[in-house]
Amino acid sequence: FLPPKDLWNRSSVHSTVLRLCFLSLFLSAACCSAKRKMALNDEDVAKQIKHMMAFIEQEAKEKAEEIDAKAEEEFNIEKGRLVQNEKLKVMAFYEKKEKALDLQKKIHRSNLLNQSRLRVLKSRDDLVKTLLEETRKRLGEITGSAQYDKLLQEVITQGLCQLLEPVVIVRCRREDLGRVKGVLSKSAAEYNRITKGKNV
Repeated sequence: FLPPKDLWNRSSVHSTVLRLCFLSLFLSAACCSAKRKMALNDEDVAKQIKHMMAFIEQEAKEKAEEIDAKAEEEFNIEKGRLVQNEKLKVMAFYEKKEKALDLQKKIHRSNLLNQSRLRVLKSRDDLVKTLLEETRKRLGEITGSAQYDKLLQEVITQGLCQLLEPVVIVRCRREDLGRVKGVLSKSAAEYNRITKGKNV
C-alpha cells in the first residue's frame, strides 16, 4: 500500500495527518518485517520505533509551525485590508463632514452679507426720505424770497441740459407761474451758453 505521489507536497492539516498515518503504518510494517527477517531483539526494535517517532514528531512540529506561520500571514493581510477599508471610510466620513461645514459657513456668510446689504439699503432709503422731507421744509421757507427765483432758474437749466431737446414744456405750481415765466429767458440763455449754441 503506497501513499499518493503528491502527498508530501500538500500543506493542509488533513494532508499532514495522512502523512503521519502513512509514516505510522510504514513504521509498523518496517518493524514487523525487521522482526521477521533479522529477528531483532526488543531493544533494537524499541530504538527504531523511538527514532521513527522522533522523526514523525519533528515532521508534525514543522508542519504545525508552517501552518501557524501561514495563518499568521493571512491574518495580518486580512487585518491590514480591514484597517485600510476602515481608514478610507473614516476619511470619507470626515471629508463629507468638512464639505457640509464649508457649505454651512458659506450659507451663513451669504446670509450675513444679505442682511448687511438690506441694512445699507434701508439706511439709504431712510436718508433719502429725510433729505426729501428736509428739502420740502426748506423750499417752503424760501418760496417767497429772491433766492427762490435763482433756484427755479437753476432747476430749469439743469432739466434742459438733461433733456437736450429743442422744444421743452415746463410744468410748475400755479403759484410759481409768474416766477417761472420771469426766469425762463435766463435759463434758456444759460442753456445756450453751456451747450454752445443749441437753441431751446
